[in-house]
Amino acid sequence: MKRLLIALLGLVLLAGCSTGRDAVNQGNTFEFVSPGGKTDIFYNGDERKPIPNLSGEDLMNQGKQISLADFAGKVTVLNVWGQWCAPCRTEAPELEKLFQQNQAAGVQVVGLDVRDDDRSAPQDFVRDRGLTYPSIYDPPGRSLLRLSGYPVNVVPSTIVLDRQHRVAAVYLRSVLASDIAPLVQRLAAE
Repeated sequence: MKRLLIALLGLVLLAGCSTGRDAVNQGNTFEFVSPGGKTDIFYNGDERKPIPNLSGEDLMNQGKQISLADFAGKVTVLNVWGQWCAPCRTEAPELEKLFQQNQAAGVQVVGLDVRDDDRSAPQDFVRDRGLTYPSIYDPPGRSLLRLSGYPVNVVPSTIVLDRQHRVAAVYLRSVLASDIAPLVQRLAAE
């Protein structure tokens, strides 16, 4: 009987530790968990938590630093990509389209180039596709390590931040402009 009570108490305590629907219930900062293996994850109102200020060297301007803080007050679409990534070849022009159509409303797209050790290859990728939004050059993916538990192996992936740079959505797949435009426009209007 005593063992049964201890086991039940343990289950109650364990259940109390896992009551959140997703990662943002884990305190004051964003800690990523993909609830139920979802690839499109949305956060509303109080669920939204800020991410750390990611920063690094500008892909196209060696020596220049880019920081999410540079885009304070803007809805920011952070896209994790690599020139070696086949879906990124389709996605990058879509994100440029999203940026061009929404930048006047206070929307910024920022790339995060990972696992590209030779800087010239992703630079050619950007030039060939006419991308005008900036990208952080981060070959080892150290920026993503600052997002607790974020799956650094999921490329491409996209994090949409509201004007306070709180996570509003995470897409663990390639996206089209039409996939995220309604969300971005709604956030820009908030």
